[in-house]
Order: sequence, then structure tokens, then C-alpha cells
Amino acid sequence: MPVRMRKCVKCGRYTLSQTVCPRCGGPLRLPVPPKFSMEDKYGRYRRALRRQMESRS
Repeated sequence: MPVRMRKCVKCGRYTLSQTVCPRCGGPLRLPVPPKFSMEDKYGRYRRALRRQMESRS
């Protein structure tokens, strides 16, 4: 399985770590969006999560 490059949300540093940033301990995200597909199997869940996160703010 290939290791994917991740980017820290706090400091912006790129790393191959899978859990937290080794520099600041911040959360990591994939720096690129997922591929576009007309048959989006998980779109409903992604939109629900986005609405839930916006209501918390």
C-alpha cells in the first residue's frame, strides 16, 4: 500500500506521518481533493458532515 503525503492543518508542514504532525502535534489532512465522479457514493455523508461542522461554529 503506498504512503500518501499529508499536510498539517496548524503549521502547514508536509509529512508522511499517518496520525499527527511530528513538529507541532496538529491534525493532518490530505492536501488534494478526492477525484471527481458523477457516481459519488459518499457525497451524502460528506454533505451531512459539512452541515454538522458548520452548525457547531
